[in-house]
Parts: sequence; structure tokens; C-alpha cells
Amino acid sequence: MSALSSPRPNNGSTILPENARPPWYPNEPSTLVRRAALTSGPLALREAQKPPRHRRWSTWLLLGGRGSGKTRAGAEWVHGLASAVRPFARTVTSPIALVGETLADVREVMIDGPAGILACARYNRPVYEVTRRRLVWPNGAVAQAFSAHDPGSLRGPQFAAAWCDEAMKWPHPREAWDMLQFGLRLGDWPRLAATTTPRPLKLLAEIMADAATVTTRMKTADNAANLAGTFLATMRKRYGGTRLGRQELDAEILAEREDALWTRAMLDRVRIGAPADYARVVLAVDPPASAKHTSDACGIVVAGMTDDGAIHVLGDHSVSAAAPSQWAGRAVAAYHAAGADILVAEVNQGGDMVKSVIATVDSSINVRAVRATRGKWLRAEPVAALYEQGRVRHVGVLAELEDEMCDFGLDGLSSNRSPDRLDALVWAIAELVAGAGGKPRVRAVR
Repeated sequence: MSALSSPRPNNGSTILPENARPPWYPNEPSTLVRRAALTSGPLALREAQKPPRHRRWSTWLLLGGRGSGKTRAGAEWVHGLASAVRPFARTVTSPIALVGETLADVREVMIDGPAGILACARYNRPVYEVTRRRLVWPNGAVAQAFSAHDPGSLRGPQFAAAWCDEAMKWPHPREAWDMLQFGLRLGDWPRLAATTTPRPLKLLAEIMADAATVTTRMKTADNAANLAGTFLATMRKRYGGTRLGRQELDAEILAEREDALWTRAMLDRVRIGAPADYARVVLAVDPPASAKHTSDACGIVVAGMTDDGAIHVLGDHSVSAAAPSQWAGRAVAAYHAAGADILVAEVNQGGDMVKSVIATVDSSINVRAVRATRGKWLRAEPVAALYEQGRVRHVGVLAELEDEMCDFGLDGLSSNRSPDRLDALVWAIAELVAGAGGKPRVRAVR
């Protein structure tokens, strides 16, 4: 028997002649075959669901929201490898590892699910051998099922490719991932596709940082054409902008630091839906030192205080890589839109120039220049304490500001960039507290 007709798994790849059709492909495609090609395979996929083609890679990491189409992408990729269909592969690739959280997940989601391999296999259709927990294609390609609950089961077998589904929710993600890496050693290009909703795990950060990894992101909304009409509207209403929604729908990695002054849970607790009436409104500006594309952002934050002393953070209007006239214009516009009483500007970086730039845009603005005399952590601590006391609320979701807050530790941000949005927040709240009779922690520049 030839390698293509043998039911036994290949140990690598079977090369087909250039431009040759696989043996299972009909000489004259029927209407049924043409229709199948439009509902499965590369023609039915969005560009984000197709494997990277610009270079060779070891890991294709698909970070996707719920219902974004990442399982379909993984299933089509595996079937394409086994069937030698471009853009998935030029050769029949086998054996393939299918790794899910449990064997039931492999069978019910990756193989038999509505977006699984069998649903995609309109041609060269494989058969699942229950007793051996494997898929066998007519051309001899084999895909073996494994459970991440048993990392040891990956010790010994070897593969030419692997598909890992929801790897970031495996019970032993690192152990299973490492054992799988040792087994990817067959063929001329061993490679792995991992489809998962992101979680802030160190393993995920390491995979993404690997030069041999290509990362693709897919939001739930990207797959709207294949979802129930009311699903997206319901999800946006319930979870839009929330931490859970950003992770599960937008595939964002929301990391937290152990030494951070704020947590996602804390910010979710202080969130309110609408602004109130305010006795005083402050806009704070933390200007950058330059306007280069690599320079820090200009932090612009608006906050107000109600008659009963509650502080509401109303908006984050920060802007990156902006010239002085641009960030000043943005700050002035936000000042008037919020009906602010005062604009507080840090002048450590620009001195008198900061007030002059703002005056150039609108000389009627009530500007107070302040200078930081203490470190960022020391200035932020009393503001964080106000959050813990329940005295500060966020009106809506301020995603980028909240990302900085939850990533700000003793040594600053993990990226080593300046926390400009957070600085502006601290100045705004400090000004409101000082005006209400509290003890300010800033020194005015006269």
C-alpha cells in the first residue's frame, strides 16, 4: 500500500507533486463539491482564520473572544494539514495531536462540535475510532486525542503538528504545554496552533514573546455573520467595556500585578452608569516632555465632586504623540465640554511653557500649575486609599486609564513607560480633595 492509501499514520509528511491534486479530489468537481468549497476550507474563512503565510513559525496563537471563530480556524487548519490543501499545507501532515482540557472536550468540541473537524470535512472525510481515540483520514493521516488533565500521556508519542484548544484554561497548562513541545519532532516543519480565550498567565506571555510565535487576535464581533442576531446586542449590553467583556468578547489580556495599588475587582465595584450634579469639576493635565512618536502620552483626566463629597472620574481624554498645540487644544475642548472650574497642569517637564501653550489656545482658561515634589507611588497612595474607602467612582469604563491603574506598582508600570493617565488622575483628585478642605499633596507654582 502507498503512504497515501495506508490506514496507518505517517511519520512526517507525504509530498505531493507540484500542482497535483490529492487522490481523493475528483477530476471534474461536481456542483456539490463546488458548494462544499464555499462552506468549508479556505474560501469560507476570514483572513484572520487562515494560518500565517509570511514566514515559517512554530506556534500560531489565536487569541479569540467567545464565538469569534477560533475553533473553526483550528479545525480547518487540522483538516487542511491532513488533506494537503493550501494555504494550510503542501504536504499531507501526520500524525497530529489534538489536545483539549479533557478527552470529552476534544470529542465534543474539536471533533464533533458544530465548528469541529468533522463539520469542516466536506471532502477527504476522516473517521473517528472511538476505542483508539483518534481520527483517521482516507489518505492515512491520523490525529490523536489527548487530555491536558494528563500531561504524562504526551510523554512518548511524537507528532508533525498539534492543535491545542483553550490552552489557557487547562488545569496544568505549563506541564501539558511542555510535554507537547518535546513531542513535536516529525517532518520538516513541526508546528502548533493554539486557539484560546486569553487569560493573564505567565505561560501566555512567554508564548507571545517567543520569536517563533505568530499571534492573531479575533473579537466576537468579527464573527457577527455567524452568530445569533440578538447575541451580540445582549453581550454588549451586559458586558460591554467590563473586565469580563474585554477578556471574553474582545480577547484582551487583562493582567494584574500583585503590588498594584488598584485591582480590576476594585474598579468594577466603584463603577456607576451616569454622572451626577457636581459642586466642582477639575481637569488635570500631565504633559509629555516631547511630541515624538515614541514620547509619553499627555494625560488628560476630568473628575468632579458632588455636594456630599463623592468624587466621580468623568473622562479620560489623554492623547499620544501630540504636539503641544494638539494636546492643549484637546485639554481645552474637554475643559469646556465638562464645564470645568479649573485646569490643573503639572509643570515639572515644561515649566512656564505649559501655561503659555494652554493660554495660546484659550486665555480664558483658569489654569493652576502644580509641581510634583514626591515620587509617583507616594502621590498615588492616598488616592488609592480613597478608592478603598468607596469615596471615588468611575462613570462608565475608562479602559486605558484603568489598565494603567492596575499595572502600577512600586517600580511604576511593567512597560517602564510613564503612567501619564494615572498621573493626571492623581492631580485631579488631589485638587478636588484640597478644595474640599483636605490636605493637598501638591505644591502650587506661583
